[in-house]
Amino acid sequence: MTRFVLYPALVLTMLSAPLSAEQEPEEGFSLMEEGAKMILRGLMTEMEPALEELEGLAREMEPAMRSFVTEMGPAMKDLLEQVEDWTLYHPPEVLPNGDIILRRRSETEIEPSEEIDL
Repeated sequence: MTRFVLYPALVLTMLSAPLSAEQEPEEGFSLMEEGAKMILRGLMTEMEPALEELEGLAREMEPAMRSFVTEMGPAMKDLLEQVEDWTLYHPPEVLPNGDIILRRRSETEIEPSEEIDL
């Protein structure tokens, strides 16, 4: 039990001990460090409401996302196995009736990769 008290006390003593003249940080660095801390604290304060809102949105969407993955997961896996290289296709098109079309690019549309000489 005394070890659990001794070790933190030792660490606190070492951290609070004044630095020797050789190890003393420059004043400019300390000011910059303090400024950076203030900026980060300000960012965290500003972002906190948005992060809480995002967390609430994630909680609301979780059941729908689980359902989507359960229902669409196997179909997406099959599609990924069938399509070897996505760069060979145009972006998907959604037709007015809800059908989704993946059009293959023609040979002239496919740009050859350019090699860079180093």
